[in-house]
Amino acid sequence: MLEPDATIRAPPHEGTPTSFGPDALQILTTEHWSLLAARNLVYTEAMSRTSIFVASLTGSVVALALVAQATDFGDGFVAFALVLLPVVYFLGIATVVRLGQVNWEDARWIQGMNRIRHAYLEVAPELEPYFVTSRYDDDLGVLQSSVAMRRRPPWTQAFIAVPGVVAVIDSVVVGAIAAIAAIGLDLGTAVAVSVGAVAFAASLAAFAAFGRREIMKVRAGVETLFPTPQRD
Repeated sequence: MLEPDATIRAPPHEGTPTSFGPDALQILTTEHWSLLAARNLVYTEAMSRTSIFVASLTGSVVALALVAQATDFGDGFVAFALVLLPVVYFLGIATVVRLGQVNWEDARWIQGMNRIRHAYLEVAPELEPYFVTSRYDDDLGVLQSSVAMRRRPPWTQAFIAVPGVVAVIDSVVVGAIAAIAAIGLDLGTAVAVSVGAVAFAASLAAFAAFGRREIMKVRAGVETLFPTPQRD
């Protein structure tokens, strides 16, 4: 492990110290491991939340199938579905909201690790060719360190990430709720399908608007100390 000398000088940067003490590297390493442990906890919670939602949805579908078989898709099935599925939809909403918070927390920890990596390279700049993750703490730096992207992802990335997948599945649930309600009102199959499609689209649009608003709010509150240099 490198032991920085007390006289090592870092390149001047506004808002950052210009020298490191003899214990700086050990302190930075400890903080780096703390942030890594925090990321592991965040990842575990994200997977747990998603698993709970999927398990609840799976159990609900099985229960609906049994009730449908027992009632021959009659009024009992409609009533049971309109009681059970809204609960699943609420759980999906809570999952998406929490996953958004978890992603923000994860990005914050990655930003902190990038800043620490920047300090490492101030101590030993000759090691920069061996780092594959970023030393910068802006949006691009966080993306490079988290998903190995050197440019902003396309808009379709929102539907590949876990919150987007849960949002799509949850929107299908609300579409099913609307369609079953229409069938219960004897509006016909065609109307039920149309109502379900509209409910699906409206729910997905609401999730997209919520996600965009949260991303913009997070970006506005992030302080960047080491921005990625502009490339020609």
